[in-house]
Amino acid sequence: MAYKKHGLTIGLERVDHEFFVSIKAVGTLTHHDYEMITPLLDAALVKVNTPKVDVLFDASELEGWELRAAWDDFKLGLQHGADFNKVALYGHQDWQALAAQVGSWFISGEIRYFDNHDEAIRWLQD
Repeated sequence: MAYKKHGLTIGLERVDHEFFVSIKAVGTLTHHDYEMITPLLDAALVKVNTPKVDVLFDASELEGWELRAAWDDFKLGLQHGADFNKVALYGHQDWQALAAQVGSWFISGEIRYFDNHDEAIRWLQD
């Protein structure tokens, strides 16, 4: 049986003197993935000392969502959209650039798509 990795990881990263929330999505996300990660994201955002946070969303290994997981993602965006200052979406697919544009409708901060990881980090530091 082949092992197929999927899910979300969340962390707090520091580059130079700047901190940001790091989220990495892998594989095809499921409703169960969101059931596990949503409380962790809620807790992480509560712990951040700034009113709005910067986020690096690494979608370079993201293949997509199951239908119910896409709905979970939408609800999460509505719930936390006002918490974000900047969201750098890093990936390698054309549809991810479109996802960044659609995501901008649901967050109060700025969201941009990058196909270069270092450029995404530099933008978060500006």
